[in-house]
Amino acid sequence: MKGPTPRRLRKYVAKCLGLKFYLQRPGDGRSQGRIPAAALLWGLLIGVLLRRAAFAGIEALVGSRGRRALDVSQSFGDDALGYFTERLDPAVTRRATVTAVRQAKRHKAFDDSRFIGLALDGTSAGRSREEGCALCRPYRNKKREILGYHHRLVLISVVGTGLTLPLDVEPYGPGDSEYNAARRLLRRTVQNTGRRFADYVVADGEFARAPFLHDANDGGLYVVARLKNNLPELFAAAQKRFRHQSAHQVFRQGKDRVEIWDADDFDPWETLRWETVRVVRYRQYKPNGTVCEAYWLTDFPRRWVGSRAIFRMAKSRWEIENQGFHDAKNRYGFEHICHHERPSLLVVWLLTCLALTIERLYRVRYLHRGTHPVRAAIDLLLLLQLSLGMPVAAVPDSS
Repeated sequence: MKGPTPRRLRKYVAKCLGLKFYLQRPGDGRSQGRIPAAALLWGLLIGVLLRRAAFAGIEALVGSRGRRALDVSQSFGDDALGYFTERLDPAVTRRATVTAVRQAKRHKAFDDSRFIGLALDGTSAGRSREEGCALCRPYRNKKREILGYHHRLVLISVVGTGLTLPLDVEPYGPGDSEYNAARRLLRRTVQNTGRRFADYVVADGEFARAPFLHDANDGGLYVVARLKNNLPELFAAAQKRFRHQSAHQVFRQGKDRVEIWDADDFDPWETLRWETVRVVRYRQYKPNGTVCEAYWLTDFPRRWVGSRAIFRMAKSRWEIENQGFHDAKNRYGFEHICHHERPSLLVVWLLTCLALTIERLYRVRYLHRGTHPVRAAIDLLLLLQLSLGMPVAAVPDSS
């Protein structure tokens, strides 16, 4: 069969993304594992790509006639996956995702983009009726009655390049916060990717605080952050300044008309060590009459980065919502609890990020070489599913 197959995809992951060693040694912490870690790991990754959200679904997949076409060496049960993911070192999978993205950059996957961005945002995943692990946080109704439990985490993703590539997650349990988790995640990502990998970080107004902005600058990143009422003095000054001014620029973004105001001489608040703060306001008019308005603060110099570029960076923040959380939850089972143990939850989230990154690099960049069009995600899924019904040529006995 010509076209994508699990075997060809695995060769791409091993060779082009530089993950051959990881596929063989993913950080298995089992003391006496009878099933090879390589079989369990690839079963998990290809299970995500084939949109099997539950361990039982992966068990059925590797126990079917299509196992040889999946390139999984032997079948196994869902209990083996639970035991395996509880003991898998998450740091190894984190490094593997970074290796894949850095290799993609080395192969010019982002050359069409002037800037590479990182976006952070928080979400919830995995609800349960009862508290099952240390990460469980209660959610309540208006009467403050506990309705159940869920898990909270922060995701960081590559954005602004035409490829939204989830990199890492940082969960936080009771007594912790999204803001603190985001700071830990940003510092770790910069350490893993290197200071020169990305150019900026884009985030919502929740993160527009001095410690977070300083963390970004210490990591060699510029910041584009939403400006809201959590910085009342700066927000009021920007509103007052721009309210009676004509737009500094007007341009078309697709079918939308965009007006932009831009000034870089606002005073920083007391704890911020920037000399000045640049504020960009945009007003976006949709064809249906809807008007979207937002204020953003940044430390990008105006002489280097224009207003339109800041507008595009601000808009790249929505990639983590649409191509990050939306796809992961609605298509790849990110909210499903496969095994309710803290280490297993984290590893499954990390493997989902890695699988999404692999799928997008393979589909958008590798399969797009030459004159081939970019396949939609559903088309790649269909081709992989169809390949499971094709006979696999016997491997010659080299003994």
